[in-house]
Amino acid sequence: MKKMTKKILIFIIALLFIGIYYYVTLPAVNIHSVGFWTALMAVILFVTFISVVSKLRRPAKLNVVENQPVSKSLKEIKSFKIGIGLFLIVLVIYLAGNILSSPIINASRYQKLLNVSESDFTQDIQPVSYNTIPLLDKDSATLLGNRKMGSMVDMVSQFEVGNDYTQINYLDTPVRVTPLVYASGIKWLTNHKAGIPAYIKIDMTTQDTECVKLEQTIKYSKSEYFNRNIYRHLRFHYPTDIFDDQIFFEINDEGTPYWVCPVRKFNIGLFGGHTVGSVVLCNAVTGECTKYPVENVPTWIDKVYSAELLMQLYNYHGIYKHGFFNSVLGQKDCLKATGGYNYIALDDDVWVYTGVTSVSGDQSNVGFVLMNQRTMETKYYKVEGAIEDSAMSSAEGQVQNLGYQATFPLLLNISNEPTYFMALKDGAGLVKKYAMVNVHKYQWVAIGDTVKDCEKEYMALLVKNGISESKGNESPYEQIIGEITAIAPVTVEGNTHYYVALDHADVLFDVDVTDTKLVDIIRYQTGDQISFTYSAEDGGLNVVMEITGLPPKGRP
Repeated sequence: MKKMTKKILIFIIALLFIGIYYYVTLPAVNIHSVGFWTALMAVILFVTFISVVSKLRRPAKLNVVENQPVSKSLKEIKSFKIGIGLFLIVLVIYLAGNILSSPIINASRYQKLLNVSESDFTQDIQPVSYNTIPLLDKDSATLLGNRKMGSMVDMVSQFEVGNDYTQINYLDTPVRVTPLVYASGIKWLTNHKAGIPAYIKIDMTTQDTECVKLEQTIKYSKSEYFNRNIYRHLRFHYPTDIFDDQIFFEINDEGTPYWVCPVRKFNIGLFGGHTVGSVVLCNAVTGECTKYPVENVPTWIDKVYSAELLMQLYNYHGIYKHGFFNSVLGQKDCLKATGGYNYIALDDDVWVYTGVTSVSGDQSNVGFVLMNQRTMETKYYKVEGAIEDSAMSSAEGQVQNLGYQATFPLLLNISNEPTYFMALKDGAGLVKKYAMVNVHKYQWVAIGDTVKDCEKEYMALLVKNGISESKGNESPYEQIIGEITAIAPVTVEGNTHYYVALDHADVLFDVDVTDTKLVDIIRYQTGDQISFTYSAEDGGLNVVMEITGLPPKGRP
């Protein structure tokens, strides 16, 4: 009877251990999950331990000859032998699974995980629209988010800004979004019933930062405890799914917050070659979950494949062209992605941009790739030039007296020239200037206080070096000739500008007289004929790049 009671007690203790371990670590019940095998080995060791301890505490037998107690050794306890045997069997299976799933054996299968098509830069990457350029990186967005949170006196003592800052396309505009989180465990105790009241949205083109307050609060998030923690909520709904390391905070077109949760698909053996097979979409307010095959996710979702996963898949494609051992020894035709990446908005999707270089570590790119974060579509562009680090150093060299640091660049099409565009930040992380660097000739650097100023300098640099003329490219600017119907000086951010109205034109023209090429505008007056080269803007105030007509004679 005592023996049966002890077995029941051991069983109950084992169940408690399994329950607590599962609740805390949340392993998927799936043979492809490393966590599943780790949990299995932990359970075997724990059950073996309590079983051995229970047997070691039994009254010792007496040695009938010497009348001395005889204690059992571990080798004599059957449960110890069985436990260690099971543990070793599971460990061998786990190690064998890792080896059989590795690139050493399956290099060609790893190389084919990503389908890469070659494309043409000037056809796919249209001349830039500055309304779609994300001018901020995540670090700058974090500064803006924290600054905005500091001004929210009704929430700042209870909540902080989360560190997600997911970059998405929201209504055709690149933005970063991140939820608020509870400031501490104590703040969670006092606020979790009401939930998280808002999220931060940052326009990456205008730097406008908004704290979006919700009518229905966020109840499921990474900062929740117990069952409303988003990871635990997903695990209890989908116990066998292996979720990717990154889940993404996004908003739909109506501004409703969601968690986009990719589910891994393993293509090679037990643990190798993972991609994304499906996506769980979880409403952050209600907790309602919907699962989609990866090819059928709603189009408003931008993040399915993380940038890190896409970079890894491309490296498999570039490194294992001629097998595993060639990637280690001869390294013939081995290419890899450069160390950094950035995002580009194309066709209402977010694409990851990164350069492609040889594994030898030289300072030049052989091309670059764009990888769609929703569909995994990957395009390779053969554009030789400087590696991003070299372009960043070249831009920083132009402002070395100021000590500004360059962000990882975007690749833009400026007058059909592949061009690196980057922000220059001071020591506090604030954007102070912008730089454009020619990919082919990274010594050609243009710096400007604004994006427009930077572009103007860069275009002049291209013309000076005969690039635009030699290729016969159309100018991105327009020209107009007309009679001045009104002209007036105004002050914009401490600088003098002239606003000019022309007959037959329903827009105004902005002439910045701090630009020495435009200072002749002060010699014109109403009734004079004038010719402008200008950049057409959406707001009805076009920016003048050059005064192409001659100033009136006889005027100072």
